[in-house]
Amino acid sequence: MAVEISLKGWIETDGTLLTTEEIGGRLSGGTEWLTSCGGEFFLTWEDGCARDHMGIVPGRCDAGVVMEKGAVTGHVRPEPPLLPLADAIETAVLLRNTEGIVAFSGGVDSALIAAIAKLPCVTVGISGSHDISHATEVANEIGLDHICVTVTPDEVEDALKAVMKVIPRVTPVDASIAATLYFVARWAGENGYSRILAGQGADELFGGYSRYLEAEDLERLFRDDFAGLAVQSARDQAVAGLFGCFISCPFLDTRVVRAAEAIPADKKVFGGVRKRPLRKVACSYMPQETACYEKKAMQYGSGIWKVIQRAARKNGYKNSVQGYMNQL
Repeated sequence: MAVEISLKGWIETDGTLLTTEEIGGRLSGGTEWLTSCGGEFFLTWEDGCARDHMGIVPGRCDAGVVMEKGAVTGHVRPEPPLLPLADAIETAVLLRNTEGIVAFSGGVDSALIAAIAKLPCVTVGISGSHDISHATEVANEIGLDHICVTVTPDEVEDALKAVMKVIPRVTPVDASIAATLYFVARWAGENGYSRILAGQGADELFGGYSRYLEAEDLERLFRDDFAGLAVQSARDQAVAGLFGCFISCPFLDTRVVRAAEAIPADKKVFGGVRKRPLRKVACSYMPQETACYEKKAMQYGSGIWKVIQRAARKNGYKNSVQGYMNQL
């Protein structure tokens, strides 16, 4: 007899999505099978719970843990075969495109996800911002269902107040990213979507930050940045949760992480170009110029960071956005 379950997110095994009925049926025979499952999930049943190995979906147990009757009985550690990067990315996106939207800025990370997923793409920004214009151009270029959400400066302060209550680390960078994501999540929740596909993890896996161009120890920088993703994930999921949504991360799929880690660091960043392997994959889905376009982070491209800076100055904090945030 199948076990009654509650599932937030999704579970797969060997690249096949499992239905709630299949999950309940498998649980009637025990939990060992859960330890090799992929996906993004928080699963509960009568006397137990489990979360995906990266802890993408929030829940009341630790990431990658199976618990029964209050005790840890297993650890979720999916081990898919090593795939070529292009195959890994395609599989990761297609496992996630059964529902949801794409947080779309027009940069290579979100453009590659959007080109494969074929889901509605949502871009947020202040009127006239770079992301609104660039994302519209890219969406038209590769034939995407594109929605622009124009944000007013007055809305940004309200968003800041809301996100600072829930994010784990209140810094100008974290809060400005969270405020930008707030508007994507708000649109998703208001329009009946619970899953937001986003490009989180691409910079840390492929070397997207400018500091990678000057690093003396690239391998160590990659390791350190990847380890820091847990805090970023907690921030993003907390914001999405305000609207009953969660952030889905194709680039953090085990297949993609394994494929990326198999590529030497000096093959990811060299000759002044960052994220070379990812851009090479993207060239199969969009013009090379689009795949190689260098774009600013979403809090800058959306214009939201400038609004925060202006508000800080207006409130007497000429050189301290942190001071303005503390006041809020």
